[in-house]
Amino acid sequence: MLRLERITHENLDDILSLTVRDEQKIFVADNARSITEAYIALSHGGHAFPFGVFDGETAVGFVMIGFGTDEDWTDPPEIAKNSYNIWRLMTDKKHQGKGYGKGALALALDFIRTFPCGSADVCWVSYSPENTNAKNLYRSFGFAETGDYVDGEIIAAMKL
Repeated sequence: MLRLERITHENLDDILSLTVRDEQKIFVADNARSITEAYIALSHGGHAFPFGVFDGETAVGFVMIGFGTDEDWTDPPEIAKNSYNIWRLMTDKKHQGKGYGKGALALALDFIRTFPCGSADVCWVSYSPENTNAKNLYRSFGFAETGDYVDGEIIAAMKL
């Protein structure tokens, strides 16, 4: 059964060993960088929730959820203020095409709807314009492009 699991000493190596296919590396940071960015956000007054995605005992992916902005983030998009975002989402190259990305996104949205940082109206995500797989996945959950960009990536949002 697919589940999100907080990063711990016991599962850290499993999460760090996950990777995407070579041609996908331009679309998503590796998990070591993501966990480091979570630490930076947390140490600067922000909110970050990095999770391993597990099917039984097997790590199959990684997702990181954010909320709001932090004092280290220069020039955040307006939508980032007081809203949740899917900061990162990846499925290991050995486990792609099995529905894990869709399942992980559903679990992430379930977590967000518990409003761990307080209520919000919107969840947003950003992705490279060339990443049609991400665009189609997010669109299937009701995310719609806003016309705005952050760091060259398209912003899409959905009402919570």
